[in-house]
Amino acid sequence: MADRFDVIESGGERGRRRWIGLVVVLALLLVPAVSLLVSREPERDPEPEAVLPQPVPEPIRSLRTIDNPPNVLHAHATKKGGDEVIDVVFPHGARAEVRYPAELGLAEMGVRPFQGAWVEGNYRQFVAPYGGETQITQGGEPIRNYAPNVTLWPRPAGSGGYGQVLMFAFGPWRLAMYDRGRGLSFDQRTTLAERIKGKVTKDGYLVLSAGGSTDGVRLAGPGDTVRGEPVGPQLWFGGGAGTMVVLAPAPGCKRTAAIPYVIDGRGRPVDSVCRSGVQVTVTGPQTFRDQAIKGIRIAFD
Repeated sequence: MADRFDVIESGGERGRRRWIGLVVVLALLLVPAVSLLVSREPERDPEPEAVLPQPVPEPIRSLRTIDNPPNVLHAHATKKGGDEVIDVVFPHGARAEVRYPAELGLAEMGVRPFQGAWVEGNYRQFVAPYGGETQITQGGEPIRNYAPNVTLWPRPAGSGGYGQVLMFAFGPWRLAMYDRGRGLSFDQRTTLAERIKGKVTKDGYLVLSAGGSTDGVRLAGPGDTVRGEPVGPQLWFGGGAGTMVVLAPAPGCKRTAAIPYVIDGRGRPVDSVCRSGVQVTVTGPQTFRDQAIKGIRIAFD
């Protein structure tokens, strides 16, 4: 019977073993308890990085106002029966009367000048950007000035083989000369800036001149071509991605004359006719082209 109570009633060595066992059990119970308490301590952030001094806010500068006047002329049209009549002036100064079916709305389309030129044998084009000045400047700053009215701008993104741009300001008009290939030299650009002059007529057209021909700067004349394309003075009606009409004086031109590059490069249907010494080239819907080819008449003063 005594064996049944040895664990409870036994003393001496058995008692000591019992206490040791209790201590071991308590130790085993305390370890997870301590671990639990430690785990409940709030997490500490890692050592913060050195705090850099914050820049002092500066006063807000005034916003720059971008002046971008329309780079297109809307001529006054006179009604004559079912037609409209407008007076035009080509970039070389020749005046003419243009009559057309009123449905074409050339006056509302607006008109811009174009002029080809040679600088010491290098052919270049003077184009009035459809998007105005900001089409060239993108709201930025010029690289340099070559004259009070002539500035140099970086090569436009996506402009293919074209390079930097000389922009000429003549009254409200902005003309861009896109360089190409190796580009003109500094001296050639300076000469071009000094020699190319522009005068705005009282009815708003731009007439260009090159000063003298002894310095190697020459404006293309009516009928001049480069690789077969007309490069003399022209008037462009419309533009952008829409309908367009180009009038290019070309004495003796034939129906087979090459199409002006501004229309030829669009990849759209084109019609062209030579009438009264002017090549009339049209792109747009079929009905518009038919009316333009049949109905546009030009009479020089």
